[in-house]
Amino acid sequence: MYILLGIIVLAVLYVIVTYNALVSLRTRAEEAWSDIQVQMKRRYDLIPNLVETVKGYMKHEAGTLEAVVEARSRAMADTGGPMHQAETEGMLQKALKNLFALAENYPDLKANQNFLQLQADITDTENRINMSRRFYNGSVRDLNVKIDQFPSNLVAQQFNFGKGEFFELDEAEASAAAKPVEVSFH
Repeated sequence: MYILLGIIVLAVLYVIVTYNALVSLRTRAEEAWSDIQVQMKRRYDLIPNLVETVKGYMKHEAGTLEAVVEARSRAMADTGGPMHQAETEGMLQKALKNLFALAENYPDLKANQNFLQLQADITDTENRINMSRRFYNGSVRDLNVKIDQFPSNLVAQQFNFGKGEFFELDEAEASAAAKPVEVSFH
């Protein structure tokens, strides 16, 4: 009788500990996603200042500026999950990369302190987004592993814990982002 009672108590304790671990992992992943959103908002706020600074120098590059503004608008309006957000963020990163590459052809712009500060701020924000993305993906990985492992998967199924989505560029975007931007004036 005591052995059966002991097994039941241990099983209940295991469920409680496992449930709390899953809640903790889910909360960590949600917090990490929030950190990514804060950094993306910071970048969104910097872009209009960057575009205004560049406008006067790059009169012949209106298409590039429009692409940055359009990519920013899409990224800000995106309310999808991490996978969808990664797609719009990849487009924004590519547009900014093109803008900075074109800026290399404008010596006066490259010497403008406001432009240099905005470029440094955006670069710093990109680095923060990458660090936040790595932390978020690590948190999602830990949650997903806990959900898949036996016997914690039984508790996860019982309490409807769902797997998290990773925040990653797809392979086409990642390879495009790694390539240097070609600049030509015809």
